[in-house]
Amino acid sequence: MGVSGGGPTGSESFKKAPLLDSWIRIDADGAITAFTGKAELGQGIQTALVQIAAEELDVEPGDIRLLTADTGATPDEGFTAGSQSMQNSGAAIRAAAAEVRLLLVSEAARRLGLPEAGLAAAAKAVRAPDGRTLGYGALAAGLDLHVEVRPGLPTKPPQAFRHVGKSLPRVDIPAKLTGAPAYLQDLRPEGMLHARVVRPPGPGAKLLSVDEEAAKRMPGVVAVIRDGTFLAVAADREYQAILAMRALAATARWDEPARLPDMTDIAGTLKGLEREVGTVAESGSPDAFPPDAIVFKARYTRPYTMHGSIGPSVAVAHWQGDAVTVWSHTQGVFPDRKAVAAMLRLPPEKVRVIHAAGSGCYGHNGADDAAADAALIARTLPGRPIRLQWMREQENGFEPKGPAMLGEVEAALGPDGRITHWRYDVWSNTHSTRPGGAGALLPARELAQPFPPEPAKLEITPAGNGDRNADPLYRLPNKRVLWHFLPDMPVRVSALRALGAYANVFALESSMDDLARLAKTDPVEFRLRHLGDPRAKAVVEEAAKRFGWADWQPRPDRGRGFAFARYKNHAAYLALGVEVEVDRSTGRVRMTRAVAAIDSGQAVNPDGIRNQTEGGILQSMSWTLFEEVAFDQKRITSLDWGSYPILRFGSVPDVVEVHIMERPNEPFLGTGEAAQGPTSAAIGNAILDATGIRLRDLPLSRARLRAALDRPPST
Repeated sequence: MGVSGGGPTGSESFKKAPLLDSWIRIDADGAITAFTGKAELGQGIQTALVQIAAEELDVEPGDIRLLTADTGATPDEGFTAGSQSMQNSGAAIRAAAAEVRLLLVSEAARRLGLPEAGLAAAAKAVRAPDGRTLGYGALAAGLDLHVEVRPGLPTKPPQAFRHVGKSLPRVDIPAKLTGAPAYLQDLRPEGMLHARVVRPPGPGAKLLSVDEEAAKRMPGVVAVIRDGTFLAVAADREYQAILAMRALAATARWDEPARLPDMTDIAGTLKGLEREVGTVAESGSPDAFPPDAIVFKARYTRPYTMHGSIGPSVAVAHWQGDAVTVWSHTQGVFPDRKAVAAMLRLPPEKVRVIHAAGSGCYGHNGADDAAADAALIARTLPGRPIRLQWMREQENGFEPKGPAMLGEVEAALGPDGRITHWRYDVWSNTHSTRPGGAGALLPARELAQPFPPEPAKLEITPAGNGDRNADPLYRLPNKRVLWHFLPDMPVRVSALRALGAYANVFALESSMDDLARLAKTDPVEFRLRHLGDPRAKAVVEEAAKRFGWADWQPRPDRGRGFAFARYKNHAAYLALGVEVEVDRSTGRVRMTRAVAAIDSGQAVNPDGIRNQTEGGILQSMSWTLFEEVAFDQKRITSLDWGSYPILRFGSVPDVVEVHIMERPNEPFLGTGEAAQGPTSAAIGNAILDATGIRLRDLPLSRARLRAALDRPPST
């Protein structure tokens, strides 16, 4: 992709939407609309996709209107997830726009009676050498774009780019920055009612009784809705709905079972839940460790973590006639439509889901559940738009969590300082219970006639799940990687940014540092020794150079750490060096500097790549140093920012640098989740460098480090 004479025709997105006008429309007045089934979540894809469409159509970015993620208007591209928007939607829009440009030029040649080679497209028109001009609108009126995209058509070569590769300003930022309507929370349709739900105190709790009448008599209350354990209220004003919700909660009586695991023994809990084992990768003779080898063993754990969306989930639903429209910050409008329709027992065409920006989360937070809440309430109040927002304690308590994980590494080091054998075992739930079936929706499980969640299945795919990045990219002649699958989910879990890659890369890259020490080799050199992919080597070398790895000067209580991964082993390459300072009296770790190099293939908007990578580094830093969900046997107890601390501004590094590798002739690679795993390991490696202590249980918190510093040295 990206070279003249060949187009990006292999996009997965074309399988569901192969028609040109699913992606590009040109109206008679010359207005140009591009369509994407992907959602803008704050990752900047609106800007990048506009650049791609403008580049291939030979127009200005300001000439493109981009319509995103709407089941009534855009192609079905599934979920906006896995750092695949550019690989799929970007490739599809590029191919479609390039073909439309070719069709416009061909139509102009036909009308003007001239060869196509002498015509030029620019400024929404096709111009002939003699000055005659035909506008895109007039030309498009004579074309049928309701045809399948043709494979193999040429796209622009990189040397001809005017827009791609430039850091254009983000189109979504001005409204967000100035306080203009930009978010779903800003949506205020006429006649709107405010709604709140009363969630059970913990998972599996059943509503036994509640005093509905007292709430109904409260000022502004329009309706109290109860269906089984689903309990909600609608009112004229938002605070009236909150007061009525609290009144209902105060009189509610519940049957609340004790069903959560022992959070003090996550490793034992996970091993006890194993039901099936899948082989992720295997080569050579992984069990035949040489008798003279240096053997390394280590165990790593990741706790349950949450998305920690700064703003609670929200949705607006409007029931009209026999159909409902839902505005949601879901990451998958089509899967959400399918689930909501099943819950309401409606055909999918009677449900329209429109994406609107919400509080970012990168994963499956409460957005889909809130959409289902709003739809259920709207069904009881047809004709009135319903705005449903969760409370903070509901968001923290009931959003699906990132799964806890356990990883065990066993490796052998040969006399030449190379790894000869590698075994890695990971214990994990599935990392995706996203909507598709109604049982994925929390309120659908609470109804009098509930929809049970679909059973989790072990599926090993190239994209990965709990096993994502469990198979090292390094050259290891004898290896075996196993996923010990846990179908039971005592804590509700689903997709959190990078899925299993965060914990797996933490285990892998922490082990690589330890093995480098055993081999008495510099950690960067040790990685290069085991890499065969030239682009992987290049990104490691670039990150080390930009960090100043060779010139590092040790200082007391300061440490440096390095890590590398290629996300999913087929998306972006990322390596980074970090510097930390450690306060031994408190155990506080502060990352003062991070320097990363990333290879994302053809860079459409370099500033967007930097945005995503900087954000990924900071989010991973927050997970790594602070975040852990707490719970007792009955309920989640991390219900506010005091009980679930996240990265604060005082802990943000002084310097975060992101250096982009120039790859103008390469396919787009997914960027958004490339930093999560390497950052965690780099921090752990830096703490080891600063203190001599290896922490293997996430988060690498003050308490854990303080306890390790106080522990007497082993003999």
